[in-house]
Order: sequence, then C-alpha cells, then structure tokens
Amino acid sequence: MSFNTFGHLLRVTTWGESHGPAIGCVVDGCPPGIPLEAADIQAELDRRRPGQSRHTTQRREPDEVRIVSGVFADSAGRQVTTGTPISLIIDNVDQRSKDYGDIATKFRPGHADFSYLAKYGVRDYRGGGRSSARETAMRVAAGAIARKVIAGVTVRGALVQMGPHAVDRSRWDWAEVDRNPFFCPDPIAAAAWEGYLDSVRKAGSSAGAIIEVVADGVPAGWGAPLYGKLDQELASAMMSINAVKGVEIGDGFAAAALTGEANADEMRAGNDGQPIFLSNHAGGIVGGIATGQPIVVRFAVKPTSSILQPRRTIDTAGQETEIVTKGRHDPCVGIRAVPVGEAMMALVLADQKLIHRGQVGRDGPVMATFGGDGLGEH
Repeated sequence: MSFNTFGHLLRVTTWGESHGPAIGCVVDGCPPGIPLEAADIQAELDRRRPGQSRHTTQRREPDEVRIVSGVFADSAGRQVTTGTPISLIIDNVDQRSKDYGDIATKFRPGHADFSYLAKYGVRDYRGGGRSSARETAMRVAAGAIARKVIAGVTVRGALVQMGPHAVDRSRWDWAEVDRNPFFCPDPIAAAAWEGYLDSVRKAGSSAGAIIEVVADGVPAGWGAPLYGKLDQELASAMMSINAVKGVEIGDGFAAAALTGEANADEMRAGNDGQPIFLSNHAGGIVGGIATGQPIVVRFAVKPTSSILQPRRTIDTAGQETEIVTKGRHDPCVGIRAVPVGEAMMALVLADQKLIHRGQVGRDGPVMATFGGDGLGEH
C-alpha cells in the first residue's frame, strides 16, 4: 500500500520527485467525450507556477504539461477524453541539487526528513523528494480535468490570512484575487502583505497562511450520510496537501462558540419551492450531504520549513548539530497553495458527482421541488 492514489470513481495517482527528471500523474475514471487540450490544463498550472514574483521561490520551472494518453480526436476533430486513463507529465528543468549537499545528513526541523527516513530507511534530501510542494503541480493538472467533469460548478480560492494578518471581509472582492501576487480578495490587505513578507524573507524566515476555497453551484444531494461524508472527503483531500495542518468547513472551530439558534441556518421557501437559507454556518454541507449552498472550506498552511535561520537538530548519526537550509524556497508556501486547494476541491466534487450519478441516476436532487412524489423530477 503506497497511498499515492486518491479518489473513488475518479482516481488520481501522482508520481515523481522534486529533483527527479519529471513529475506526472494518471487520472483514471474520467468520463469519455469531454473536450480536453493541454492548454486547458496549462492555464491552471500557470497560476501555481513558481518564480512569478519575488514573494515565491525563484525556481524557474515552466511547468509545461504534456498529455500522453487518454484523449483522441472525435468526429468533429476535437480532442476529447476517451474514458481510459489520462496520463500527464511535466519535465523538471531547473533543479539545483547542489543546494542541498550541506544537509544530506541533517534533519530539517519541521520537514519530513526524519519521518521519511524512519519509514523507508532512505530519503531523497534534494528538495524533500515526494514531500516537496513540487508534487502539488500534478494535483493542479488533475484538478483542471476535474473542473471539466463538474462544468457549471465554480470553484474559487483566496488567501485570507498571512501570518497574523487577516483580510477584512467587508472589502472582499473576488476580482482582486487575480490582481495581486497573493490571491488576496482584499486590496488593502494585499498591499500590507507586501511589506510584511519582504521583512520575513529578509530575516531568512517564513510565514504561514490560511486559504479559503468556495464552490458555487453544487447541487443539493451530493455526498453520503456516514462514512463517505462530503465534508469528510474534502477535509481528507485538503489535509493531504503538503504543509497543511488544519481544515475547517463553514464556520469550523468558530461554531463551538455559537449558540444553537445562532448556528442554525434558518430556511424560508423560495419561489421555486426550494429553500432559501438565511445563513451558511454549515459551509454548504449538512449530515455529510450538500445543501445546494456554497461549499466553504478553509485550511491552514504552516510556515515553510526550509529557512536560513539556524535551527538546532541532529544528523543521521544521532549527533547534535545546527542546520541552515540554503536554496530557493517560498517565504510563504501558502500563496501557491491557493490553486492547489481549488484543484483538490474540484477533484473531490467531480468524484462525488460520479458517485451520486451512479447511485441515483442523476446529477442533481431526486426531487426538483418539495411536494413532489420523490420518484423523479417534476
């Protein structure tokens, strides 16, 4: 059991290391007939690509993706999915493995160096191998395919807190996310983060972050009531992202401070017979099943473990020493985690769509309106 695969009906397996010749993934279970070009995937990868500002790692990777299986030209000449495994590959072109020579026998505190060696008896010290954030490029590539499976559902992410500095939600503007290097929906917070992160980087340190991902247009009914809860699947997916240390759905931990009446998402009747919710403390999921409201997930990313500040550690011989990690590292890895979180949301939702369709024979709710006989849409 290697656990490099996730998903149920839509299954994704990633492979490759940070300083290996390439990274890649296989997406299995994608329905046939979906138009898919490399450019569709590249657009998402470009949002995550390193070296696009001084606030991310200066590793220069074009992240140019190639589709090597699972697509074919249909009768209209469009390249579409065939229903067979889709293989994607990205060449690594800007490795600097020599940067890691000094730490080959030392464990970086906060990094996976010790735990990988404890499990496997061998570790790739060049950038962390599989524990590197480089692996997440393939999640973004797979997520681009998932977005096509859930056409009609909008998945958007934003960085809502950097270090101790949070956005002002009264200034939230989704359009701002694409106007600054932080995926920040608050222009004033984004401007303040510039100076904050510059000071963190100059000090040879790093900062953590909180990312919020929202999915609009998810039909009521996706998910399962007990061991396959939609929020359970989302929490697992987000926790699988390197450096993530916490996940919450809707109000999350803040719900513990509310009263029952304050936490309840009250409902009124809409003109179409569907409920209108007066709030969304639940984050669009109740009893493990989507309510039709926006699905809201937040996850916390720890500060980058590879820093220039000297830290106490031990080496592989068990001797006490100090370590300074040279090389090119993100002062806040949470910035580029935004498109990764979006990808994981899309992958889970695409998987859930296929599961729901397999169980009830349709994508949306069994009943179009309340008062129906429950046997179909009316």
